Order: sequence, then C-alpha cells, then structure tokens
Amino acid sequence: MSEAAEGAQARGDDYAEAGRKLFAESCDFLWAAASPDGLPPAGAPEIAFAGRSNVGKSSLLNALTNRKSLARASHTPGRTRELNFFGLGGGIKDAKLRLVDMPGYGYAAASKEQIASWTRLMHDFLRGRAPLLRCFVLVDGRHGLKAPDHEMMDLLDRCALSYQVVLTKRDEVKEAEARLRLEETERAISTRPAAFPQVLFVSAHGGEGIAGLRAAVARLLAEQRV
Repeated sequence: MSEAAEGAQARGDDYAEAGRKLFAESCDFLWAAASPDGLPPAGAPEIAFAGRSNVGKSSLLNALTNRKSLARASHTPGRTRELNFFGLGGGIKDAKLRLVDMPGYGYAAASKEQIASWTRLMHDFLRGRAPLLRCFVLVDGRHGLKAPDHEMMDLLDRCALSYQVVLTKRDEVKEAEARLRLEETERAISTRPAAFPQVLFVSAHGGEGIAGLRAAVARLLAEQRV
C-alpha cells in the first residue's frame, strides 16, 4: 500500500471511530418548528435528513443514534409536518450536533395547502440556516431516484447547500443490483453543483452502511472546525 493510501485509510479509520463515539452520545428531542419563525435559535452545527415519506427516515435516525424510538416511524406517509430537532451530546444550548428530521416529500395524498406550507418551511430553512452543514437526501435503494428526489435536489442546488445522497433499504437489494444502483445514482448527481459526490447505501434494519454514515458526519464536523 502506498504512503498516500495508508494515510487515507488512517484518516478513514479515525473518522469511523470518531463517528462511533459521536453517535454513542445521548440524543434527545429538542424542538419542533412548523413555520420559519418558529425555528430554534442558532447554536450547534446541524445536519438535516430529507426524503420521500416512505423512505425509512425515522428508522434510519433511530439506527444512526442507537435508539429504538427517537424518531417515531409511522405507517401513515406524510405524518411528519414539522422540522424536528434532536440534540446529540447535549441540550438546546450545548449539543455537539443537532439532527433535523424534515417533513417527508412526494406524498400525493397531502393537500395542496399542506404541500405548499411544507415546501415553504423547507425552503426557508435550507437557504438561510447558518449552522446547517449538509442535508442528507434519503432515497429508496430499491427504486433509485424518482421525480420528487430530483425536485428536492433542484431546491438544494438553488439554495447552494451541500447535500449527500443516502440510499436506504440495502438489506432488500441484491448485491449486483446494489452496485448498479450506486453507479447510476453517482452518474445522476455528477453534474449537480451542490451534491457531494459519494453516495452511501445503508440499511436501518440490518445495520449495513450505518458506520459509514456516522463516519461521514464525523468527517464533516472535523472539516468544519478547520
């Protein structure tokens, strides 16, 4: 192994351990905001999680934080109608990191008024939130990117906010299909100005890729401090 490759591996191992320690911290609900003027005061760095209503966002947040019911999973799509803030390693004033669970998008049964309200809330949050480091866009790994996902990425590109695609439900996708899904997703985001080029593939139920997602967050925090 070359010296450069050894250095890269060592840094990767460091981020993996840092991610493990970070998400071993206590994590609790902090705040819910249903409108832009209801957002909590700026404080700790924030990362947001966006995705279609049935993508498994709540299950992933629970797996990421080693909790069973931090974010409540629902069998009714479109249930989350607020921005829900969770504090990792502290409360509203001293958390090391805030996790933001965004309303699910792409749910056709919601009223036009609801969709307009959610869209307005997400847009105002994404474009003007100084502590927000990145949005993780969760995409159903069984099906790949769909029109609502592209619309969400269009919004993030317009807001010039860094985002990273995370494919979910890895345990339900065969190995060969998973490789193809990763490749096609990376091609699809390759020309998007605000997209982080690495795509992750995770399973909230089987645990695949969760350590890698934690490491990605730890790396993001480390680079933000430099």
